[in-house]
This record gives sequence, C-alpha cells and structure tokens, in this order.
Amino acid sequence: MPMDDVVDGKKKKTTAANHLHNQQEETTTEWYDQNQRDLPWRRINNSDEENDDDDKDGSERRAYAVWVSEVMLQQTRVQTVIAYFNRWMQKWPTIHHLARASLEEVNEMWAGLGYYRRGRYLLEGAKLIVEEGGGFPKTVHTLRKVRGIGDYTAGAIASIAFKEAVPVVDGNVVRVIARLKAISANPKDSATIKNFWKLAGQLVDPCRPGDFNQALMELGATICTPLSPTCSACPVSGQCHALSVSRHSSVLVTDYPLKVVKAKQRHDYSAVSVVEILQDNDVIAEPQSDGIFLLVKRPDEGLLGGLWEFPSVLLGGEADLATRREAIDRFLNKSFDLDLKKSCSVVLRADVGDYVHVFTHIRLKMYVELLVLRLKGGMNALHGKLNSKTMTWKSVDSEALSNMGLTSGVRKVHTMIQKFKQERRLHHLVGQVKIMQGLTTHFKMVFISDNLSRRGGYGLITFQVEKGSGKNTNSATKPSPGSKAGKNLTEVLVFVKFVDLNDEWK
Repeated sequence: MPMDDVVDGKKKKTTAANHLHNQQEETTTEWYDQNQRDLPWRRINNSDEENDDDDKDGSERRAYAVWVSEVMLQQTRVQTVIAYFNRWMQKWPTIHHLARASLEEVNEMWAGLGYYRRGRYLLEGAKLIVEEGGGFPKTVHTLRKVRGIGDYTAGAIASIAFKEAVPVVDGNVVRVIARLKAISANPKDSATIKNFWKLAGQLVDPCRPGDFNQALMELGATICTPLSPTCSACPVSGQCHALSVSRHSSVLVTDYPLKVVKAKQRHDYSAVSVVEILQDNDVIAEPQSDGIFLLVKRPDEGLLGGLWEFPSVLLGGEADLATRREAIDRFLNKSFDLDLKKSCSVVLRADVGDYVHVFTHIRLKMYVELLVLRLKGGMNALHGKLNSKTMTWKSVDSEALSNMGLTSGVRKVHTMIQKFKQERRLHHLVGQVKIMQGLTTHFKMVFISDNLSRRGGYGLITFQVEKGSGKNTNSATKPSPGSKAGKNLTEVLVFVKFVDLNDEWK
C-alpha cells in the first residue's frame, strides 16, 4: 500500500513514496512506448501527436476514435474489434458523419459485435453533440452528460484525446492495481470499486495521462493476465506486493483480485418461425427462392432492443412440437391477423431444429421452424390487417435478407433455414427427377450439379452419369477424384418442370 506519514492529523506522502510513485509512472510509460500493440485507433492518436496536431479538428478526431474504440472494446476481444472499427471509421470518419446516420445503418454495421445498445448510444451521443454545436466535450464532467458515456469512457476520452489528468478503471486496471497493492477485497463491491478509482487517480501521470492509462490497460491485457501472468516481463514487478507475498507464502499472484462467482445463467426457451410468403407462381425449388420473409422489430428497450428478428415467442420452458406451434399460431393471429386455417394456405411447415444462443446472463434455446404460406389476397391482405401501433414489422426478399445486418443469433437461424432448403432440394432431385426418354437404363446417377436454373416453372438440371452394370440403381454417390468411374462420367442436361412443393418432380 502507499507509504504515508501523518502530519498534523493529515496524511501526507513521504519523499520515498513520491519517488516510488514517479518511478512507477516512468517505468510503466517507458514499457508502453516500447511494447504497445499496433492498433488502428492508436495510429490515429499517434499520427496526430507526431504532427503536433493540437488544433480543434485534430483533438476531436482523436476523441471520436477513442470513443468508438472504447465502446466497441467493452465486453469484446481486441482482435474482433479491429475489423469493426476499420469499417466503422471508413463509413463514418467523423462524428458529423455518424450524426447523419440512421439507427438501421448503425445496427447493420454493428451486427455480430453484440451488446447492440452500445451502437445506439454512440449514434444518440453523436447526434446530441453535433446538435448542441459546442464541439466535442473535453472534460470528464462534460463528457458524462452524454448518454452512454460512463466514468470509464469519459476518463479514456479526456485523458487520451485531451490530456486531462484523470484515471480510467476497467477490468485490466483493477487486476493490475489489485496485484500491485495486494488488495484482496471483492472487486465488484461498490466501496472497493471506489477505492480502485482513488488509487488509479493517485497513480496517473499528469504529464502523459493518456499514455499512462493505456499502459495500465495494456499491462493487464498482455502481461498481468487473469490466469497466466508473465511476472518476469512486467516492468513494475519490483514494486508488486502480490508477487512479493507469493514468494513467502502459499498465496499466488493469481489470487488477486478476489475471484467472484459468476451469476448462474438463466435458461430461456423460444419458438422461432421463419415465415416465408410465396407469390402466385413461387415454389420452394431453390435455397434462394423468391418468397418474401416476415421480420419483426424488437422493442427499443431491453435485450437486443430495436433489432430485427423472425417472428418468435418466449416459452415457459422445454416444449413439444404441438405446444410450440400453438404458441406461434396465436402470435401470428394476434400480431398479423393470420389464421393458418382461413386467411392462408400452408404450403410447408417443417421443424428445422434447435439452436442455443448464449448471452452474458442468458442461455436461450431456440426451436426453429420454416413456415411457407400462400396468402389469400396476396401481400396486400397482410398489409391491411396488421396493427402497426403494437409492433413494427417489414417484409423482405431473400436477397435483401442476406444483405441485412442481422444479429448472430438471427443469422444462425437464417443459415439453418438455407441449409434445410438446400438439403430438401437435393433430396427431391436425387429421389424424384425422372430422366427424360432417350436415356437408357444402363446408367446410374452419381452426382447432381449444384447449379439449378429455373425460369417460369421450367428449368435445366445438370448432372453426371456413368455406365453401370445394366440395371438402374438410382444411386447418388460422388466418385472419388481419379477413380475409373470418374473417368467415364458424362454430363447430361435434363429438362424438368417445377410443380407444387409437395408433389413429385416431373
């Protein structure tokens, strides 16, 4: 702990303590200068500093880059963030560009990064700062007034971009300080957190606050790691109380800070229905069919707020197929006025499988189905029935759906549907395509091409055949490369007619 003397009833640091404190600052920042990782947001900061860019535009550019990167880095690995940060800065290089973006655009850019509220707060904060017209807030006090900017982010922006001598405290900093000072208290306790902020404030280098704060975070991320710290490479190992204690007792460096038992994940269950609406002449002949898919928007507040998903219903627990379908039917009836027995015809309803998506505190098991419908009256009937006041929704074709910025969970469901339709198509082709007259029975089908061309209900299928033993085996095994069978393959084009989904191919 810091060395203190009591003078006239007040605590005052001794000269020795000041010397040790300054030594820690210099040693840490020197280590950072030589060992910092090459990260895109740091390049922006370092480039401006090398060019002595202290004008308003330069400092705001640094502040914006720090803000975006720090928000993305919350609960997300650095290697994951790099690609997202580069794409983000390419699309919205300044806060003014971001302020003109829509939430839909931001969500699409954020897709797959998780914790989507972060992206929404970035957008709302950018709009607020630009609308107020006073420039980027420069101090922790003014930064904290922007929604979504907490103590940590405010400290990072103020110290790195504007050189305000303020601390930052994240998980990495807590771990470094806890070991440096041998603090074994619960790091999640509010009083302990307050103490960490106080200690970090005492350590911060007033001359290079941003670099010092980044150095502490870099130490925690690369050297003073949770399970395998590399103490031999640590620049402040000589002042580390935890390391000193570990050399004279059974206590380990990794015993600091105190390990907190994580809250048990809640198990949730949902039924997801991928509703595809066919137009008059559509059939599900290909994975990329011309059907229209229904998407609903989640409430703005709460988990995955404001994001698009397939129609889904939360279940009370594990549920059988009949229970899940009843829940989905009630939802479609209530939300879209869709009565599967009256207002539409069911072309296909198939149980596709289940998928477990893991959030921080929730383990969500999704039961996925494909529901293909023909509406009586077409899409216009659907548009006229939905109560838009209770739910936001839209319909998109397959191409638009593939290009949307969907969450990783929704993307996984979409992939499951595409795979199901692909397998179904190949099954029909293998088992039900009737070779046109002119081909003898002395052939067996060994491979069907994945290229299926459909035009107006008719098309050509490309597959290959090999001379057999004189009987039709209807086999569908692909020969190995270089085999004798492979050398005798002949490509054949078969003209087929696409009929209704549940009928045979002709």
